[in-house]
Amino acid sequence: MASTAKPYAVKNRLLAALPHDEYARLEPHLELVNSSKRKVLYEAGDLIQHAYFLNSGMGSLLALTEDGATVEIAMVGNEGMLGLPVILQTHQTPYRIIVQLPGDALRIKAQVILSEFKRGGKLQDLLLSYTNALITQISQSTVCNRFHTIEKRLCRWLLIAHDRVEADTFHLTQEIISYMLGTPRTRVTMAAGLIQEAGLIRYKRGTITILDRAGLENMTCECYRIVAESLDSFLVT
Repeated sequence: MASTAKPYAVKNRLLAALPHDEYARLEPHLELVNSSKRKVLYEAGDLIQHAYFLNSGMGSLLALTEDGATVEIAMVGNEGMLGLPVILQTHQTPYRIIVQLPGDALRIKAQVILSEFKRGGKLQDLLLSYTNALITQISQSTVCNRFHTIEKRLCRWLLIAHDRVEADTFHLTQEIISYMLGTPRTRVTMAAGLIQEAGLIRYKRGTITILDRAGLENMTCECYRIVAESLDSFLVT
């Protein structure tokens, strides 16, 4: 059920970075909504009616093939916004947008956020910077999926998820991870086993616990660092 959002409910870093007057214009239009796991917000080709600023949890952008195969191209947490094509005035998403890890979000009508964006204030600066950070993530995902091992890719994915949920334990099955990485489940099982044997994670019955964050960072590829630095820097501009 949706309810009118209060200022104290805002944990989204992008909204929190807005000047008071800009947030005040948006606040009456924001609805606090719960996002359940695996909920599909938009299918590829859908017209975007609302944008979502996540307070918690994580969303995924998925590219699809004609035969239904998928691969995750970006992950979005409380640093950004789901529904970014709105500000590019396409209003149509080229990818599937789903809730990967449950949480809550502030939902706003597409036309409202576009109108505020066109005013040319801080929101415009932030969303343009975030667009660049998201493009960096999508580009780096392409490189990673093509050139790096499944073990390094899984470490990268776990680190990015860890950054967004801000907890050491989260619930994800190997089937879902294989879906995200575009990799057969058997390969994910082997990779998760190797990472667990190294003492970096504990995986049991769909629950993953990060045991050694530094070890994961050492085991992953450079893609994680590039994406993390891009996301961290855009809110400082």
